[in-house]
Amino acid sequence: MSDLIKDLDILPKKEEKDISCEARISQDNAKDGQRKLYIESYGCQMNFSDSEIVASVMEENNFGTTSNVEEADLIFLNTCSIRDKAEQTVRKRLQHYNNVKKNKPGLLIGVLGCMAERLKTKLLEEEKIVDIVAGPDAYRDLPKLVAEVDEGGKGVNVFLSREETYADISPVRLNSNGITAFISIMRGCDNMCSFCVVPFTRGRERSRDPKSVVAEAQELFDQGYREVTLLGQNVDSYKWSDDENNKARLEKKEKAEDMEITNFANLLEMVAKVSPELRVRFSTSHPKDITDEVLHTMAKYENICNYIHLPVQSGNSRVLDIMNRTYDREWYLNRVEAIRRILGEECGISSDMITGFCTETEEEHQDTLSLMDIVKYDLSYMFYYSERPGTLAEKKFEDDIPLDVKKRRLAEIIEKQGVHSLERYKMCVGNTYKVLIEGYSKRSKEHLQGRTSSNKVVVFPKKDFKLGEYAEVKIHDCTAATLIGESI
Repeated sequence: MSDLIKDLDILPKKEEKDISCEARISQDNAKDGQRKLYIESYGCQMNFSDSEIVASVMEENNFGTTSNVEEADLIFLNTCSIRDKAEQTVRKRLQHYNNVKKNKPGLLIGVLGCMAERLKTKLLEEEKIVDIVAGPDAYRDLPKLVAEVDEGGKGVNVFLSREETYADISPVRLNSNGITAFISIMRGCDNMCSFCVVPFTRGRERSRDPKSVVAEAQELFDQGYREVTLLGQNVDSYKWSDDENNKARLEKKEKAEDMEITNFANLLEMVAKVSPELRVRFSTSHPKDITDEVLHTMAKYENICNYIHLPVQSGNSRVLDIMNRTYDREWYLNRVEAIRRILGEECGISSDMITGFCTETEEEHQDTLSLMDIVKYDLSYMFYYSERPGTLAEKKFEDDIPLDVKKRRLAEIIEKQGVHSLERYKMCVGNTYKVLIEGYSKRSKEHLQGRTSSNKVVVFPKKDFKLGEYAEVKIHDCTAATLIGESI
């Protein structure tokens, strides 16, 4: 192991973090005379993107963001409901803010997002300090809800829309490094995975006008950004038509062969054409929908990153069936084969995995491990099953796998992923990659940090490079989570 790896403290962690419980905090951009808004965001990239929309809506109504909760006049917690642990994290934060509010009686507190949508007015009853509850489609209404609270009432809007995409709102980049940014291309989800609350908390799937997506990407590039990530619960099902008749047919889920539509492959190409200097990523792909057309579009444009997040959830076909994933093991491996064939062995593939799902046997757990051996993911987000109220699984199946078994199976998956991650990173040693410089190493201002096209983190000496530039970096060492190199 190199001394540089030790010095930079970039050893891979022994345990997988629960990213749904990690917070992102709003930055300081409040101006004199503005009320101060503190936003704490949890969960997926879509939530972080939504918080930027919220900040923009509130900025138009004389609120500026702060990173210091002690200065805040208004606190928003943008929440995640994907796991019980995520919701418990938010409840603990609300208890903490209760103490803050005792010393500042005029402070307003709101819960936004998926947890707000799932629990609705229960939050007002259970968490007595909550003043505002707003679901993911109600963010335009937030100024009105704040005004209602200012007048002594409570502000609640958990209406789910079939049209809202916030396409006309220019987000305030709350967590921006000025180099990478999110662009939401669609909202909601029509997949009814039996373990998932998202269809109930984010509503029906609807796509955003491609012209507005391209315009946002162009605006970001003109401002100096050099990477955008196109976001959706299932980007591969993106579809748009300017024709009203076709829109109605798409709404009814009719086959689209004879329609004039923009699909995800078309949109990906349109954004890639903004500039060859603008990298394009996307998340998340659904195995049932990702097409060869998308893969060939990725292969055609060097600036579309060679990386796909393709959640498998389980490696066993029976478990996938009761999860209602609408594909089986064979189909999934067919899609992986297509990725490797069209994009090459170095294409980064990551996954989500749930172990200990209802009725999962030991043999079926072994199928997940064997699928991992075949695919060899660069990275995985791994969890044991957490039953969520209101989901199809909660209604149909007993959560019958003991917690100790779930934890043991999860530990086996994490251990195997560690082996595969190291193997995938070792493949890069000796090679040279184009790296977009995103910032400094966490441990040393003398080293820069960026990512390869395949989404691998690279650390290298800064020399004369600036943030936002590209560097050609030759890799000479690695851990299971970081490549170490020298610019050439």
